[in-house]
Amino acid sequence: MKIAFLELLLMTAGIGFAQEQFSVSGSIDWDKREITVTSSLNLESASIRLPTGRVRAEESLRASLVQAVRPFILEVPVDSANKVGDLVTRGDMSLQQVDELARGVKQIPASLSPDLTEIRARYIVNLNEISSALIRHTSAADIPHSLTPTPATAYTGIIIIANDPLPIHGRHESTLAVPSLFPKIWDTSMNLIFERNLMDPQIARNEPIVHYVSANRIFQSTPSGMDAELLARVGPRPFRILAREIFGIYPTDIVIDPADALLLVSSEENRKLLREGRITFVLNDEVL
Repeated sequence: MKIAFLELLLMTAGIGFAQEQFSVSGSIDWDKREITVTSSLNLESASIRLPTGRVRAEESLRASLVQAVRPFILEVPVDSANKVGDLVTRGDMSLQQVDELARGVKQIPASLSPDLTEIRARYIVNLNEISSALIRHTSAADIPHSLTPTPATAYTGIIIIANDPLPIHGRHESTLAVPSLFPKIWDTSMNLIFERNLMDPQIARNEPIVHYVSANRIFQSTPSGMDAELLARVGPRPFRILAREIFGIYPTDIVIDPADALLLVSSEENRKLLREGRITFVLNDEVL
C-alpha cells in the first residue's frame, strides 16, 4: 500500500530557459521498499509549445531530478528518533550522499498528461539503497545472551505482530507502529534485544534488517497461513510474537514480552535469525 507523504511546488531555472514551475509528489511503499516520485512540468508556465518543445521539456525534467527527489529522501524515517534529514543536519550523512542517491534512482520515461498541459516523469527510489549507505559497522555486535538459558524451539524466522494500536512506552496514549529503516526490538524492561549493529553487515547492506507486511499476509488459506513470498522469508516454523508496546519519538520500535525475548536469545539458532535479519513486522495497512 502506498502512502503519500510529501507534495512540493518547485520553481527552478531550466537549462538556459526562463524560470519554470514543477509540481512534485511522492508516495512510499514499505512492502515494496520503494518511494515513487512524480515530477510534473506545466508547459504553459515554462513557455513550451508542443510538439517542437518536447525535447526542451524533457531536458528541464532531467535537470530538476535531484531537486525533485532530494526532499523525499530527506523525509525517510531512519529510526525511532531520526529521519535522513536529521542525519544530514548533524553531519552524520552528507547532502552530497543524498544527492548521489537521488541521481541513482530508476527513471521512468517522461509522458504527457492526457490534456497535454503537463509533462511528467517518475522516479523510483530503492529504500535498500538508502539503508545500505547507512550501514557503517564492519562486524556484528554480540547479541545478548541469557544468564539462565531456557530451552527454546529452533525457529526458522521471526514474525512480530503489531498491526493494532499499541500503548506507547512511557506515555499514557496508544498509536499505530510505523515503519523505519532501522527499527529496534526491546523487552518491557527496556532491555535491547535487536538493532542494526547486531546484524551481519554484509547481509544488512543488501537486505532490510526488518521486512514489513500487512496482516492479510499471515492469514492466507495455505497450510502455513502465509503467502509464498513470506514463507520463503521466515520459513515453515516462524516464531510468532505479539507486540506489547511501541517506543520512540517516531513509534517505530517494538516492545515484546520478556518471555518471548528470552526465547529469542536463549539458543544460537534463534540468535542467528537476528544476525541474519530474518525478521518480519506485521503492521497496519494505514502505515505501509
